Amino acid sequence: MRKRTKNIVLPLVALIALVISGICWCATVKPKSVVAAGAKVVKLSGKYKFTEGPAVDAKGNVFFTDIPNNRIHKWSVADGKLSVWREDSGGANGLFFDKKGDLLACEGNRGRVTSISPKGEVTVLADKYDGKRFNKPNDLWIDPAGGVYFSDPVYGRYKVTQGGEHVYYLSPDRKKVTRVIDDMTRPNGIVGTPDGKVLYVADHGGRKVYRYDIGKGGALSGKKEFARVACDGMTLDSEGNVYLTSDAVLVYNSKGKRIERIDTPQRPANVCFSGADLQTLFITARSSVYTIKMRVKGVRTKSP
Repeated sequence: MRKRTKNIVLPLVALIALVISGICWCATVKPKSVVAAGAKVVKLSGKYKFTEGPAVDAKGNVFFTDIPNNRIHKWSVADGKLSVWREDSGGANGLFFDKKGDLLACEGNRGRVTSISPKGEVTVLADKYDGKRFNKPNDLWIDPAGGVYFSDPVYGRYKVTQGGEHVYYLSPDRKKVTRVIDDMTRPNGIVGTPDGKVLYVADHGGRKVYRYDIGKGGALSGKKEFARVACDGMTLDSEGNVYLTSDAVLVYNSKGKRIERIDTPQRPANVCFSGADLQTLFITARSSVYTIKMRVKGVRTKSP
């Protein structure tokens, strides 16, 4: 009887030891970095006042704003050159390209959202809600159907004209504006998943980022705290990770767990993926713009 017990105990002890060693090994193995092996942050230029709103076009070029200088700039991936694309931008902040190739802009100084054609023709998409001008449109995202979510906070010496700082949805036919979030302190960055099912919105004033389910007609439900960060701009990658700009570019997985931190010489304001392969992270940070090569890729909104 003793011999049989000994024969059972010894393999059991070995099995327990193997499990413990496996747990220890898993605990010490770090998740694979989202940054390409050996890649470093590269400064493209530092000649601006306050850079914001990077948006990538179909070719991988990046358009970004310099708010105080009232300009929209372009970074060409073909030759790496930076140029002024538009003067008198209306104090444009957030930018986003639609499927036709037009650039949508949050013109904060003029309290409106506009569409700019490749030839520079400007169309006003939304400038009022309930008969009053918007506060200072800040950031936007276009869903698969063509509807536009945009945040409308107040920064600087501007008056609150909408009785608060909210988030709106412009219908795909661009005829109707609906207020979809009205309980934030100061909404800012906004981005949705490529399938149009989930929306992330930063309440910069509340120092939190929230996740919403997107329903019919752009309606939002299922509000859930995603991260406790005073976030400015944001973007997503091909693995579902969310990039939030705060004191650094903070990377969270889809469950809300922070998995990485990308530091930049200056505090980042916004971020997007760029390049023909969408594998270069483009970062706007105060007076400068930076890039870093990534292991993961950016995503584009899917067709409905």
